[in-house]
Amino acid sequence: MSGIDGKVVAITGASSGIGEATAVLLAAGGAKVVLGARRADRLEALAARITSAGGAAVWTRTDVRRREDLTALVAFARQEYGRLDVLINNAGVGPISPLDELRVDEWDEMVDINFKGVLHGIAAALPVFRAQGAGHMVNIVSTAGLRIVPNQAVYAATKNAVRTVSEGLRQEAGADLRVTMVSPGYVGTDFADSVTSPGVRAQIVASQQAFAIPPEAIARAIAFAIEQPADVDVGDIVVRPTAQA
Repeated sequence: MSGIDGKVVAITGASSGIGEATAVLLAAGGAKVVLGARRADRLEALAARITSAGGAAVWTRTDVRRREDLTALVAFARQEYGRLDVLINNAGVGPISPLDELRVDEWDEMVDINFKGVLHGIAAALPVFRAQGAGHMVNIVSTAGLRIVPNQAVYAATKNAVRTVSEGLRQEAGADLRVTMVSPGYVGTDFADSVTSPGVRAQIVASQQAFAIPPEAIARAIAFAIEQPADVDVGDIVVRPTAQA
Protein backbone atom coordinates (compact mmCIF):
# COMPACT_ATOMS: atom_id res chain seq x y z
CA MET A 1 0.00 0.00 0.00
CA SER A 2 2.58 2.56 -1.07
CA GLY A 3 -0.13 5.18 -1.58
CA ILE A 4 -1.22 4.80 2.04
CA ASP A 5 2.12 4.66 3.84
CA GLY A 6 2.61 7.74 6.01
CA LYS A 7 -0.83 9.24 5.44
CA VAL A 8 -2.70 10.61 8.43
CA VAL A 9 -6.24 9.23 8.44
CA ALA A 10 -8.99 10.16 10.89
CA ILE A 11 -11.93 7.76 11.18
CA THR A 12 -15.26 8.34 12.90
CA GLY A 13 -17.21 5.39 14.19
CA ALA A 14 -13.88 3.62 14.61
CA SER A 15 -14.75 1.52 17.65
CA SER A 16 -16.34 -1.38 15.73
CA GLY A 17 -17.42 -2.75 12.37
CA ILE A 18 -16.27 -1.00 9.23
CA GLY A 19 -14.43 1.74 11.13
CA GLU A 20 -12.44 -0.74 13.20
CA ALA A 21 -11.59 -2.94 10.20
CA THR A 22 -10.51 0.09 8.19
CA ALA A 23 -8.28 1.36 10.97
CA VAL A 24 -6.53 -1.99 11.29
CA LEU A 25 -6.01 -2.35 7.53
CA LEU A 26 -4.76 1.19 6.95
CA ALA A 27 -2.43 1.06 9.94
CA ALA A 28 -0.99 -2.19 8.62
CA GLY A 29 -0.33 -0.34 5.37
CA GLY A 30 1.64 2.37 7.15
CA ALA A 31 -1.06 4.97 7.77
CA LYS A 32 -1.17 6.92 11.01
CA VAL A 33 -4.74 6.48 12.18
CA VAL A 34 -6.69 8.82 14.44
CA LEU A 35 -9.64 7.01 15.95
CA GLY A 36 -12.89 8.69 16.94
CA ALA A 37 -16.08 7.20 18.39
CA ARG A 38 -18.29 7.39 21.47
CA ARG A 39 -17.06 4.17 23.15
CA ALA A 40 -13.75 5.23 24.65
CA ASP A 41 -12.94 1.81 26.10
CA ARG A 42 -13.12 0.18 22.67
CA LEU A 43 -11.05 2.96 21.09
CA GLU A 44 -8.36 2.53 23.71
CA ALA A 45 -8.27 -1.23 23.13
CA LEU A 46 -8.14 -0.81 19.34
CA ALA A 47 -5.32 1.73 19.51
CA ALA A 48 -3.37 -0.62 21.79
CA ARG A 49 -3.94 -3.50 19.38
CA ILE A 50 -2.67 -1.44 16.44
CA THR A 51 0.40 -0.09 18.22
CA SER A 52 1.32 -3.52 19.60
CA ALA A 53 1.36 -4.73 15.98
CA GLY A 54 3.79 -1.96 15.05
CA GLY A 55 1.28 0.55 13.72
CA ALA A 56 0.61 4.17 14.67
CA ALA A 57 -2.72 5.00 16.30
CA VAL A 58 -4.15 7.56 18.69
CA TRP A 59 -7.73 8.08 19.78
CA THR A 60 -10.13 10.61 21.21
CA ARG A 61 -13.76 10.22 22.22
CA THR A 62 -15.89 11.70 19.45
CA ASP A 63 -19.65 12.18 19.18
CA VAL A 64 -20.36 13.28 15.62
CA ARG A 65 -23.59 14.95 16.73
CA ARG A 66 -21.41 17.59 18.34
CA ARG A 67 -19.69 19.85 15.83
CA GLU A 68 -17.02 20.71 18.38
CA ASP A 69 -16.07 17.04 18.68
CA LEU A 70 -15.25 16.85 14.97
CA THR A 71 -13.28 20.07 15.20
CA ALA A 72 -11.38 18.53 18.11
CA LEU A 73 -10.76 15.26 16.21
CA VAL A 74 -9.21 17.12 13.27
CA ALA A 75 -7.17 19.34 15.61
CA PHE A 76 -5.97 16.25 17.49
CA ALA A 77 -4.79 14.64 14.26
CA ARG A 78 -2.78 17.75 13.40
CA GLN A 79 -1.41 18.02 16.93
CA GLU A 80 -0.23 14.40 16.95
CA TYR A 81 0.94 14.01 13.36
CA GLY A 82 1.24 17.50 11.90
CA ARG A 83 -1.46 17.24 9.23
CA LEU A 84 -4.60 15.41 8.12
CA ASP A 85 -4.66 13.65 4.77
CA VAL A 86 -7.94 11.74 4.92
CA LEU A 87 -11.16 12.01 6.91
CA ILE A 88 -13.41 8.93 6.80
CA ASN A 89 -16.93 9.92 7.82
CA ASN A 90 -18.05 6.46 8.86
CA ALA A 91 -20.12 6.90 12.03
CA GLY A 92 -23.72 5.89 11.52
CA VAL A 93 -26.76 4.25 13.06
CA GLY A 94 -29.66 2.39 11.52
CA PRO A 95 -32.68 2.03 13.81
CA ILE A 96 -34.89 1.27 10.81
CA SER A 97 -38.63 0.70 11.21
CA PRO A 98 -41.95 1.13 9.38
CA LEU A 99 -42.98 4.77 9.20
CA ASP A 100 -46.32 3.85 10.81
CA GLU A 101 -44.50 3.07 14.06
CA LEU A 102 -43.66 6.80 14.34
CA ARG A 103 -40.31 6.30 16.04
CA VAL A 104 -39.59 9.99 15.62
CA ASP A 105 -36.75 10.09 18.15
CA GLU A 106 -34.96 7.43 16.10
CA TRP A 107 -35.57 9.41 12.90
CA ASP A 108 -33.94 12.39 14.61
CA GLU A 109 -31.00 10.25 15.71
CA MET A 110 -30.38 9.07 12.14
CA VAL A 111 -30.52 12.62 10.82
CA ASP A 112 -28.18 13.87 13.55
CA ILE A 113 -25.58 11.10 13.21
CA ASN A 114 -25.79 9.86 9.62
CA PHE A 115 -26.24 13.22 7.92
CA LYS A 116 -25.38 16.10 10.24
CA GLY A 117 -22.40 14.13 11.54
CA VAL A 118 -20.96 14.07 8.02
CA LEU A 119 -21.61 17.80 7.63
CA HIS A 120 -19.75 18.40 10.88
CA GLY A 121 -16.84 16.35 9.54
CA ILE A 122 -16.76 18.33 6.32
CA ALA A 123 -16.88 21.61 8.24
CA ALA A 124 -13.94 20.52 10.40
CA ALA A 125 -11.69 19.06 7.70
CA LEU A 126 -12.37 21.16 4.62
CA PRO A 127 -10.56 24.32 5.82
CA VAL A 128 -7.57 22.17 6.78
CA PHE A 129 -7.52 20.47 3.38
CA ARG A 130 -7.74 23.86 1.65
CA ALA A 131 -4.86 25.24 3.71
CA GLN A 132 -2.73 22.17 2.95
CA GLY A 133 -3.63 22.19 -0.74
CA ALA A 134 -4.58 18.51 -0.52
CA GLY A 135 -7.00 16.21 1.26
CA HIS A 136 -9.41 13.32 0.81
CA MET A 137 -12.96 13.05 2.16
CA VAL A 138 -14.33 9.51 2.30
CA ASN A 139 -18.03 9.29 3.14
CA ILE A 140 -19.68 5.97 3.95
CA VAL A 141 -23.12 5.81 2.35
CA SER A 142 -25.23 2.64 1.81
CA THR A 143 -26.88 0.49 -0.82
CA ALA A 144 -30.08 1.35 1.07
CA GLY A 145 -30.01 4.62 -0.82
CA LEU A 146 -29.67 2.89 -4.18
CA ARG A 147 -32.68 0.62 -3.81
CA ILE A 148 -35.45 2.00 -1.62
CA VAL A 149 -37.35 -0.71 0.27
CA PRO A 150 -39.97 -0.73 3.05
CA ASN A 151 -38.87 0.10 6.61
CA GLN A 152 -35.73 1.93 5.47
CA ALA A 153 -37.21 5.22 4.26
CA VAL A 154 -35.62 7.54 6.81
CA TYR A 155 -32.33 5.66 6.92
CA ALA A 156 -32.09 5.71 3.12
CA ALA A 157 -32.99 9.40 3.10
CA THR A 158 -30.10 10.25 5.42
CA LYS A 159 -27.70 8.23 3.31
CA ASN A 160 -28.91 9.83 0.09
CA ALA A 161 -28.52 13.24 1.70
CA VAL A 162 -24.85 12.34 2.26
CA ARG A 163 -24.67 11.17 -1.35
CA THR A 164 -25.98 14.52 -2.58
CA VAL A 165 -23.64 16.57 -0.40
CA SER A 166 -20.68 14.38 -1.40
CA GLU A 167 -21.32 14.92 -5.10
CA GLY A 168 -21.70 18.65 -4.54
CA LEU A 169 -18.46 18.72 -2.59
CA ARG A 170 -16.71 16.77 -5.32
CA GLN A 171 -17.76 19.32 -7.91
CA GLU A 172 -16.68 22.22 -5.72
CA ALA A 173 -13.45 20.58 -4.55
CA GLY A 174 -11.27 21.48 -7.52
CA ALA A 175 -8.10 19.72 -8.59
CA ASP A 176 -6.50 19.40 -5.15
CA LEU A 177 -9.16 17.63 -3.10
CA ARG A 178 -10.64 14.15 -3.52
CA VAL A 179 -14.10 12.95 -2.50
CA THR A 180 -15.12 9.29 -2.37
CA MET A 181 -18.45 7.66 -1.53
CA VAL A 182 -18.46 4.01 -0.44
CA SER A 183 -21.82 2.22 -0.36
CA PRO A 184 -21.79 -1.04 1.63
CA GLY A 185 -24.53 -3.64 1.35
CA TYR A 186 -25.18 -6.17 4.10
CA VAL A 187 -22.08 -6.31 6.29
CA GLY A 188 -21.43 -8.43 9.37
CA THR A 189 -21.45 -5.64 11.96
CA ASP A 190 -23.51 -4.72 15.02
CA PHE A 191 -25.91 -2.73 12.78
CA ALA A 192 -28.94 -4.64 14.09
CA ASP A 193 -28.19 -3.63 17.68
CA SER A 194 -29.74 -0.20 17.10
CA VAL A 195 -32.96 -1.60 15.60
CA THR A 196 -35.74 -1.51 18.19
CA SER A 197 -38.58 -2.64 15.93
CA PRO A 198 -38.73 -6.40 16.73
CA GLY A 199 -39.89 -7.66 13.34
CA VAL A 200 -37.42 -5.54 11.40
CA ARG A 201 -34.57 -6.50 13.74
CA ALA A 202 -35.30 -10.18 13.13
CA GLN A 203 -35.22 -9.61 9.36
CA ILE A 204 -31.89 -7.79 9.52
CA VAL A 205 -30.30 -10.45 11.72
CA ALA A 206 -31.53 -13.22 9.42
CA SER A 207 -30.15 -11.48 6.33
CA GLN A 208 -26.80 -10.84 8.01
CA GLN A 209 -26.51 -14.46 9.06
CA ALA A 210 -27.46 -15.65 5.58
CA PHE A 211 -25.11 -13.64 3.37
CA ALA A 212 -23.42 -10.64 5.02
CA ILE A 213 -19.82 -9.94 4.01
CA PRO A 214 -17.15 -9.08 6.59
CA PRO A 215 -16.32 -5.43 7.34
CA GLU A 216 -12.81 -6.08 5.99
CA ALA A 217 -14.35 -6.17 2.49
CA ILE A 218 -15.43 -2.55 2.88
CA ALA A 219 -12.09 -1.62 4.41
CA ARG A 220 -10.33 -2.91 1.30
CA ALA A 221 -12.54 -0.74 -0.90
CA ILE A 222 -11.74 2.32 1.21
CA ALA A 223 -8.03 1.51 1.06
CA PHE A 224 -8.25 1.18 -2.73
CA ALA A 225 -9.63 4.71 -3.04
CA ILE A 226 -7.07 6.19 -0.65
CA GLU A 227 -4.01 4.54 -2.21
CA GLN A 228 -4.62 5.97 -5.69
CA PRO A 229 -2.30 8.70 -6.99
CA ALA A 230 -3.25 12.26 -6.06
CA ASP A 231 -4.64 12.98 -9.53
CA VAL A 232 -7.00 9.98 -9.42
CA ASP A 233 -10.34 10.49 -7.68
CA VAL A 234 -12.36 7.31 -7.10
CA GLY A 235 -15.79 8.87 -6.76
CA ASP A 236 -18.18 6.03 -5.96
CA ILE A 237 -17.74 2.41 -4.89
CA VAL A 238 -20.54 -0.09 -4.21
CA VAL A 239 -19.61 -3.23 -2.27
CA ARG A 240 -22.35 -5.77 -1.58
CA PRO A 241 -22.68 -9.53 -1.11
CA THR A 242 -23.14 -11.38 -4.37
CA ALA A 243 -26.32 -12.88 -2.89
CA GLN A 244 -27.88 -9.49 -2.07
CA ALA A 245 -30.84 -8.53 -4.26
